[in-house]
Amino acid sequence: MLNKGKIKVNITVHTTLSAFTADEWDRLNPSKHPFLCYAFLKALEDSGSVGGQTGWDMLFLAAREDSSDLLVGILPAYIKHHSYGEYVFDHSWAHAFERAGGRYYPKLLCAVPFTPVPGPRLLFDDHHHPEIVHDLLNALETIARDNQISSAHVNFIIDEDRNVLTDRGWMIRTGVQFHWQNNNYNCFDDFLASLSSRKRKTLRKERQGLFDKGITFHQLTDTDIQPEHWDRFYQFYLSTIEKKWGGAYLTENFFHQIGTQMSDQILLVLAEKDRQLIAGALNFIGQDSLYGRNWGCVEHIPNLHFETCYYQAIDFAISRKLATVEAGAQGLHKVQRGYLPVYTYSAHWLADSRFSEAVSRFLSQEQAAVEQDARSIDKISPYRRDNKAG
Repeated sequence: MLNKGKIKVNITVHTTLSAFTADEWDRLNPSKHPFLCYAFLKALEDSGSVGGQTGWDMLFLAAREDSSDLLVGILPAYIKHHSYGEYVFDHSWAHAFERAGGRYYPKLLCAVPFTPVPGPRLLFDDHHHPEIVHDLLNALETIARDNQISSAHVNFIIDEDRNVLTDRGWMIRTGVQFHWQNNNYNCFDDFLASLSSRKRKTLRKERQGLFDKGITFHQLTDTDIQPEHWDRFYQFYLSTIEKKWGGAYLTENFFHQIGTQMSDQILLVLAEKDRQLIAGALNFIGQDSLYGRNWGCVEHIPNLHFETCYYQAIDFAISRKLATVEAGAQGLHKVQRGYLPVYTYSAHWLADSRFSEAVSRFLSQEQAAVEQDARSIDKISPYRRDNKAG
């Protein structure tokens, strides 16, 4: 039990989301960030996408007010037995530590599985002392030390969490993603008008080529998304993910469960040719952003990926007056489609001081290189020089 002024809280550890109710969990996610909501994380667990033999063992830390048992803080963490599905790559750290005689895995990770989307990771009740977050982090570090776990990591953090973790002495790693910004466009043609003449012609040609082939696109949300759409989308997902990565993280039940529990936060884009669905892209709708997550196809057609994932997302964001489209990790090709570099951050705590010093030096060098790359990418922006978005 810990004292926080007039507040007494208990820190407990749980290996299932069933230890919480949806209402108490979601109360600590007031922005309704789709990937931090109870329904999304529960779908991962119930579908077997995490837990079991996946290498993602749940380890949720909770702070409850002693007098009322009110949940006032959460640290959604996992024990990781590998580094796959994280999108913040530390394989070289693991190899170096193990070559030196250490054991890198298991490690602790506070993140949303398979989801490289920045968002809150340190959840607490605004009406209570934010120092509760430090109690949760203390507990996480203590678990690592007491169990000879090499490290703890918090991926894709927002600025508020980055400040907390920096103050605690965690190392910050800088990365880059490509996001599209809505410059108060009223329609897709307004967006096209903001591009240089050459890029505008290229995008129009890409889109027209698909329409000339008779391909049409459907933007489905909420009750428009039917179970058969998820059946077909899972086929697209398997076809593409297994070609690229050799194995699918998400199960078919996961897609059906999010379709049942949170369809109002989902945009499913489906491409149709000759009355057959041939491709799809899964997006999640936030308060002010659209988050592109998974895509797949069963027929390779030039530019189909760009239209299904990027242009349809832009079109939807404009129609909903969403400020941003986040299209996931990596992908320099996104720049020419109007998605510009944005910095992302993760935080890292290493138990071994010598290893920590070596990683700190690496991160300093890496950050300089990342920032240089971002400046170089800015120079090839597709936007007109006189356009504010560019």
